[in-house]
Amino acid sequence: MPVTMSKTSIQIGAPAPELDIPDQTGLSRTLAEYRGRWVVLYFYPKDDTPGCTTEACSLRDNLPKLQGLNAVVLGVSKDTVKSHARFAEKYGLPFTLLADEELNVIKSYDVWQQKKFMGREYMGVARSSFLIDPEGKIAKIYFNVKPAEHATQVMQDLETLAAK
Repeated sequence: MPVTMSKTSIQIGAPAPELDIPDQTGLSRTLAEYRGRWVVLYFYPKDDTPGCTTEACSLRDNLPKLQGLNAVVLGVSKDTVKSHARFAEKYGLPFTLLADEELNVIKSYDVWQQKKFMGREYMGVARSSFLIDPEGKIAKIYFNVKPAEHATQVMQDLETLAAK
């Protein structure tokens, strides 16, 4: 069982750390280009693995509702651009996947953490998400994300936050 993520230096209300990394097409993306919209920035361990596929497909299936709430979805892992392209094509993922091979963004969001699996300890991406408001500030942080339930949880929070 992976170690539970329970801390980050990122605080609600603080500006979201910027990013500048390539998407699955090789195009460099920044958070600034999404100002004026809600951003669901989700971090996941690895393309095409069971939990990561479940989470991505759930977000895919709920994307029209998320877009109706003025939100975009950005997935981040340390996989390559080529791996992201295959993953997106295989599962028809219509949102942006960002390749953080150098771990710069993953570390700036404090999601590169010590994990345990079957008695083995290693460093890896802790499944977590950040909801960023239209002004670029952290509105909500999700730790220990349950892949199948995450999209629904984000939509409920977006409905509440967007109504304020």
